[in-house]
Amino acid sequence: MKPVLYSFSEPKTDRRKFVLGLLFCSAASIAAVRHPTKQLDYLGPRKLEDLVPRQIGAWKFVAASGLVVPPDDPYLNSIYNQLLTRVYSDGVNPPIMLLVAQSASQTGFLQIHRPETCYTAGGFKISPLAPHPVSLGYEVVHANSMEAFGTGATEHVVYWTRVGNMMPLSWREQKIAVAKQNLQGVIPDAILVRVSMVSDDASAASLSIDSFIRTLINSVPPKMRRVFIA
Repeated sequence: MKPVLYSFSEPKTDRRKFVLGLLFCSAASIAAVRHPTKQLDYLGPRKLEDLVPRQIGAWKFVAASGLVVPPDDPYLNSIYNQLLTRVYSDGVNPPIMLLVAQSASQTGFLQIHRPETCYTAGGFKISPLAPHPVSLGYEVVHANSMEAFGTGATEHVVYWTRVGNMMPLSWREQKIAVAKQNLQGVIPDAILVRVSMVSDDASAASLSIDSFIRTLINSVPPKMRRVFIA
């Protein structure tokens, strides 16, 4: 699969989003005046390359390219501190594609982007987002799922974001999560985890992705799982 490069863009603005935008800007302005000083960074000096295993259960790392990835852009570089892209294979099923993007500081002015915006900007048609909780047994990962259609293939995508100690399911919830923590004097870190598979069988893809997510989280040392889930 050839990598697809795209530029990020925000959803079109309507009246309701404009009003919400004003509210968020107000919250960001108040946060700026209060100067949040407490930095929350669960990853710290660690590298995603070292934290995410190269073998996750039956899946082995086979490549670092072939995913939809953001271009090298100064603005994006100011948002993301680390970006990990990997393709895993179990030798039987279609490959699993993993993207992890980490930002050490989320404010009302800089925020991690979400796949529904990025895939659309990249020329893909996407299905409506659907809640996609993934049970770990001891915790539930509050994720979203969608399908991206392009170049004659269907990519089944499951993703979630963690912003500080919250896991927002939408752009609006993410804005609120950042504003709330900024107003509490906290500059939260954030992470986006995106797991996807190109397959004609949506049901089988969903089962494989969920199994991969469970194995991925359980492969990380318990004390470091908070990097991925709140």
